[in-house]
Amino acid sequence: MAGPDREANRFSARAARYARVGANMGGVAARMAGARLFNRDGQDASNAMALAQALGGLKGPIMKVAQLLATIPDLVPPEYAAELQKLQSEAPPMGAAFVKRRMQAELGADWRGRFGSFDLSPAAAASLGQVHRATTKDGAALACKLQYPDMQSAVEADLQQLEFVFSLHRRMNPAIDTREIAKEIGERVREELDYGREAKHAALYAHALGDVAEVRVPRIHLDLSTQRLLCLEWLDGEKILSFADADIAIRNRLAVAMFRAWWHPFSHAAVIHGDPHLGNYTVFSEHGEAQGINLLDYGCVRIFHPRFVGGVVDLYRGLQTGDRDRVVHAYETWGFKNLSAELIDILNIWARFIYAPLLDDRVRTVADGVEPAAYGRRQAFEVHKALKEKGPVTVPREFVFMDRAAIGLGAVFLHLRAELNYHQLFEAEIERFSLDALARQQQIVLAAAGLPSPT
Repeated sequence: MAGPDREANRFSARAARYARVGANMGGVAARMAGARLFNRDGQDASNAMALAQALGGLKGPIMKVAQLLATIPDLVPPEYAAELQKLQSEAPPMGAAFVKRRMQAELGADWRGRFGSFDLSPAAAASLGQVHRATTKDGAALACKLQYPDMQSAVEADLQQLEFVFSLHRRMNPAIDTREIAKEIGERVREELDYGREAKHAALYAHALGDVAEVRVPRIHLDLSTQRLLCLEWLDGEKILSFADADIAIRNRLAVAMFRAWWHPFSHAAVIHGDPHLGNYTVFSEHGEAQGINLLDYGCVRIFHPRFVGGVVDLYRGLQTGDRDRVVHAYETWGFKNLSAELIDILNIWARFIYAPLLDDRVRTVADGVEPAAYGRRQAFEVHKALKEKGPVTVPREFVFMDRAAIGLGAVFLHLRAELNYHQLFEAEIERFSLDALARQQQIVLAAAGLPSPT
């Protein structure tokens, strides 16, 4: 078969897979609706398996969207959330001939001459592309993230499916109004298509973490990057889960590095890494011992207005001192509206759960005696039950990835079984906090990365 014909057929096959998943996802969603409306909840497990089978063999943003759905309380039953969180792309990688065509499309006919070496076999898969090992002409190791073809249309198709699920959810008298959540997910997923923006995010993190030795950020090679090709410094490291049974001192050291990787940029530049997937960081070692974290992926980065960080600090201080007015001010700062006294009490159930390790001035695990599998379940059940009676509540869009990152970070601490004084770590990050100082620092790091200030 001639090259162009083969390429056209691969595009057709990819389009057919996306059409098929749309039909399957719609069918499963309809079954889920029927089960809920007619109280046939016993079918949840089989429907969840069907949904996983519908999504499990595809590349692209549908994987990320599915995993996001699993983190939103009340959107899908627990059985669905468990299956969606397991999803990993099993689609075959782009072949060598196809990679050559994609690289030529991004860098021109002489693209091979711009590298010292380039491995046509992928080293890893990402949600929107695959990663190839390469070297510069000077021999420096590179990780080259090459976007799959036609991802923009795939993203829009997936977001249409997401809107279908959300619209179905809104008809079921939900405890949580998902309108703002849908907007936020759409905006962030579309941003991930722009590798030029991701390069700026990496530069932003290089500045924001410049004084944090235990976290490494790869250098971007802009001369070898485009909007759909991103070439970064290759950072050697091991999977973090390979340290789950290491000595407690090593596990604690890595947990501190993870804590600072998330909270330092947030408290000092009002940005957060919104994708806490275990594949987005590795562990670097020196002299044969694990020292810290390589932060690898910058597609899903949320830049906040400094006042949002002020709300996080206000809620923390309000819960710490029992200052209800400060707690209410924090929720209103984030964008929660029409809050009754009952709704505030309900939100505080979840807030006290998320903030519990930060408020507790002692060495402890995150779960503090609760089995990891049950961590947060009681609080989520209480919130869901109460919102059914007193809600609904509209979750502000800025809150979505902040909550997701906090839960994801907690999961890392659970995997590591870290024993730390999280209170002292957090106090160190917000020491001498002020909105004016944060705004000035944010402007500095955003300008250095070539990014605009948030509105």
